[in-house]
Amino acid sequence: MVNVLEYFAFWIFRLMRILRVHKLLHLGVKTRQFTDYFKGFENVEAVRGIFGEETEKVLSKLKVEFTWIGGYMFVDGTEGRLVINSQYLSSGDKTDIYLDLIHELFHIRQLREGRELFDARYEYVERPTEVEAYRYTVKEARRLGLSDERILEYLKTEWMSTEDLKRLAKAVDVKY
Repeated sequence: MVNVLEYFAFWIFRLMRILRVHKLLHLGVKTRQFTDYFKGFENVEAVRGIFGEETEKVLSKLKVEFTWIGGYMFVDGTEGRLVINSQYLSSGDKTDIYLDLIHELFHIRQLREGRELFDARYEYVERPTEVEAYRYTVKEARRLGLSDERILEYLKTEWMSTEDLKRLAKAVDVKY
């Protein structure tokens, strides 16, 4: 069963895109090339694992929008750019930011493959694209030496219930 709030938010954002209202939210927002802001990511093994030989090409064309809306970061499914909350970037936990970048870059790959990132038939923690991106991110978190307890802390968001977190943890093989 799809979470009603998530479904409602999904359709509001979809309607905003259809009506092009989302363009108004971009006024005064800084957009840059990913490689201008995130130096050296083309050499990160986890990023190369996402894009392979196309890593430099993909990252050099990737746009990043620094905004005041939204909690963390996400991929704009209409234009394929990364949207990052400036406040989160400046004051968030650096490990979480890094893992979020890996997670969102995985979504960029999925979008390039033509996959639907925001399939409303699924709840967030069961959406195939989310589970796949989180699995890859958890793999990187483990490579960094993070414990399951710390990974759970990373996975938990304010819009996720305890049951949601348990389902996501199980789906990505993290002990709850």
